[in-house]
Amino acid sequence: MSTPDHPLLQGELRLAGRLDGRFFDLLAALALTGSLQKAAKAAGYSYKGAWLVLDAAAALTRAPLVDKATGGAGGGGTRLTAEGEILLAAWRELQARHTAFLHEQAAWLATQPALDALLKRMSMKTTARNQFFGRISGVNPGPATTTVRVALDGGQEITASLTTEAALELQVQTGQEALALVKSSEIVLVTDFGGYRLSARNQLAGTVSRVERGAVSSLIGVTLPGGTVVTASVTNDAVDGLGLAVGQPATAVFKAYAVMLAVRA
Repeated sequence: MSTPDHPLLQGELRLAGRLDGRFFDLLAALALTGSLQKAAKAAGYSYKGAWLVLDAAAALTRAPLVDKATGGAGGGGTRLTAEGEILLAAWRELQARHTAFLHEQAAWLATQPALDALLKRMSMKTTARNQFFGRISGVNPGPATTTVRVALDGGQEITASLTTEAALELQVQTGQEALALVKSSEIVLVTDFGGYRLSARNQLAGTVSRVERGAVSSLIGVTLPGGTVVTASVTNDAVDGLGLAVGQPATAVFKAYAVMLAVRA
């Protein structure tokens, strides 16, 4: 369970450490339908699985939670016992109290700006290994393309190139918090420029802090001044060719169009 504004503020309610929301969905569906087959399907159990979880719960409560009728004038069916009804009612009350508790904590969290902002940044889920948090330090709009600069906490800047239409839709503006997302495969590591200059807008100098070798490629971490880490995916041949090792100076290079910009709605 989570609050709408803080997806990282979560708390799972369980009784006896084992009876969770899915189990009580089964009880509620049983009370509504009188059919274990229908209730099991509604709660995502197999028929056999539903009986097994009901038997396990009865062992905890030391009392049967359901009665099963096998034919007769009224036909067969399954209903909750008095103990089952009491347990279901208690769950619903506890669930309401639990939700109220989470909303109370979310209200407190809203009074803690730094912590609130941190949790909101953490709430984004993406496959991009590099997620750089900062503030927009400059916006340069053009007829078709807009460049946006994001200042990082360590003093570095990242430049993103996006369509002007996208920039208008995001309503980017100076001073706004932003995340710059870059896939590790988009990053080139340079250990010696050999007197050349590169056209790539983003060139972040740091020190190799991690070499995680895989079967075909390696993940290389480059720590920038201030502690920000850039992760690059590099072939093992390139690692061997450059002699990449922890402690070695390196520059992470990537083009502005490789940066995806995210701002809070």
